[in-house]
Amino acid sequence: MMLAPSPPEARPFDNFFLARQPILNRGQRLVAYELLFRDGRLRNDAQVTDDTAATATVIAHASELGMGQVVGEQMAFVNVDAAGLMSDFIRFLPPDKVILEILETVKATPELLDRIHELKRSGFRFALDDVISQTDDVRQLQPLCDVIKIDIHQMGLEQLPALARQFKNPRQKLLAEKVETMDEFQQCMDLGFEYFQGYYFARPMILSGKKISPSQRSVLQLLDLISNDAPSADIERSVKHDALITLNLLRLVNTPAVGARCRVNSVGHALMVLGRRQFRRWLQILLYVKNGAAQEFTSPLLQLATTRGKTLELMMEHLRPGQRVNADIGFTVGVMSLMDTLFSMHMNEVLDSVQVLDEVRTALLYRAGDYGGMLSLIEQIEQGGNGQHLAQRLHALQLSPAALYAIQLAAIDWVNDYARGI
Repeated sequence: MMLAPSPPEARPFDNFFLARQPILNRGQRLVAYELLFRDGRLRNDAQVTDDTAATATVIAHASELGMGQVVGEQMAFVNVDAAGLMSDFIRFLPPDKVILEILETVKATPELLDRIHELKRSGFRFALDDVISQTDDVRQLQPLCDVIKIDIHQMGLEQLPALARQFKNPRQKLLAEKVETMDEFQQCMDLGFEYFQGYYFARPMILSGKKISPSQRSVLQLLDLISNDAPSADIERSVKHDALITLNLLRLVNTPAVGARCRVNSVGHALMVLGRRQFRRWLQILLYVKNGAAQEFTSPLLQLATTRGKTLELMMEHLRPGQRVNADIGFTVGVMSLMDTLFSMHMNEVLDSVQVLDEVRTALLYRAGDYGGMLSLIEQIEQGGNGQHLAQRLHALQLSPAALYAIQLAAIDWVNDYARGI
């Protein structure tokens, strides 16, 4: 997907960052994203733009952006306050793709309850955000909602069992948000929560003496051969030693996404059709796919790694046009940034098992250098960080919020296309 040049006049949504926070089910598969929008303008005063106003501004252009492009096959949770619920911009959203998340500040007035009933008749579904107790507003809003979201860090974990029992019922799903550790995830699982939001799945759980599996080691060895510019015969021989890699490679090159003009039946022909650059990229992604099956793209770790990789690549293409090597390094840094989690090992141990450039190692270990700075920026955006702070980082990179927004959408689009193609 080509990035369109920015128009001469600023559009209303050109100053916003987009953050997609994954929502997982009990099988730790991706089922939805919460979409967060942050004002990305540099300010000299203490003014803070209302995040709901930011959401409204961007959603008003949903017909141009396409909600399907932003969330792919998943659902989108979108924050709305009372003004947002009563406004016309809600009608820009496709009811079959979104769940409207009623903020905790919303008061259950008769007019607002009537509006929710009206939107439900139009097919919209609702979630109740940040529930920590049974207030009068919560009691009136709860029967109208499909999902009850509980921020487990706004309350003591010792209070969570009682609250979960209080709100659990067959007509609604419980969602635990801000789940940051596997222990928290397990506790919420035991309490019957259906959905989980937070980055526990991306935190490395270091296992003493953990070894990289034989299939993963085969992929890393192939990456080493490509990095060292090994002869094609050596690469082909290594591929043939692993039946799973061979099978997935032949399947990949025979998909419309690759565009082979005739049926490819040999490893040598497949490598020639794919090319080394795309083969290396595919191997980096393959590490995250346990069985090589298309449904594995519901793995949040894989989605996050590939989106990071493509975002860093496009950022480098934008900042250093024509320098394809730098763009490829950016993709590698993004994809490898979660390999400590993937392998349950320290990142330095992962890097000892595959040769990488010094700048890649510096970025992954210390978030230092150009690539490390960009990776750190992407990680902060994922968390829905402070817009003013993010704007300062972008200013240092000489990258506008509008350019980053276009890059984010292009990266998401590429990941969605890749998922459809495998």
